[in-house]
Amino acid sequence: MASIGKIFASRTCTLAKAAKASNVRFYCAASPKAFEFIKAELVGEKKNVALITLNRPKALNALCNGLMNEVSQALEQFDRDDKVGAIVITGSEKAFAAGADIKEMQNNTYSKCITGNFLNNWTSVAKAQKPVIAAVNGYALGGGCEFAMMCDIIYAGDKAKFGQPEIALGTIPGAGGSQRTTRVMGKSKAMEMCLTGNMINAEEAERSGLVSKVFPADKVVGEAVKLGEKISTFSPLIVQLCKEAVNTAYETTLNEGLKFERRHFHATFSTKDRLEGMTAFVEKRAPKFTNE
Repeated sequence: MASIGKIFASRTCTLAKAAKASNVRFYCAASPKAFEFIKAELVGEKKNVALITLNRPKALNALCNGLMNEVSQALEQFDRDDKVGAIVITGSEKAFAAGADIKEMQNNTYSKCITGNFLNNWTSVAKAQKPVIAAVNGYALGGGCEFAMMCDIIYAGDKAKFGQPEIALGTIPGAGGSQRTTRVMGKSKAMEMCLTGNMINAEEAERSGLVSKVFPADKVVGEAVKLGEKISTFSPLIVQLCKEAVNTAYETTLNEGLKFERRHFHATFSTKDRLEGMTAFVEKRAPKFTNE
């Protein structure tokens, strides 16, 4: 296994090369703010999928406070945009995100962590109302792995590497690494990852349920955008209810989850989109959803 120091010290390829390799058509989002650490754009045939690209190539997209604040701002913007049906988050082909910014947190103290509510701004990804898809290439380590797991769906390039190496730095995961891996992969696998810092490859991540699908590295962003485009064809209102139902299954007991699902299912019968969807099916035509 490559050392953590070498991983953080290595240099990544340029974003221009990654964009060219992914065959994704990029569109400029109408945003009044120019970001320093990310790119926020609209992609797809109908420009209805938001693409957030982490853009700290020299630091392998290490998740500094400034980057995470910008991600939160972009997510808030796209969550409010009625034209956006899904959001894709990616990095470069070398690294999705190699972890939290160690230099930034090196001299932090316990009292500062408590009074400053350290890492609180990372939760915006998990709290996004619209579906968020992680398109992971290269390293997704520590905070990078946690960041990917906050997303609703993970697509991985065939060279992707996942891991929670905090143990080698004298600390433990702090943004869900020990919790989400356990729920997704089971106690034994999560314990091994967190106690050894060992990385797993994309194939093993898919087998364990951490990743939904694996694609060639130059195709993963494009495939994630296609997934976002498909989700965007459905009623945004119903998509949100369905996302809430799945998250409830992830976070509660089966009995509570079943109750939640049934009530949300019942709730769809008060919407115009449910009626339109079933009517279109009976009439053998494409539905025209209005988000009502």
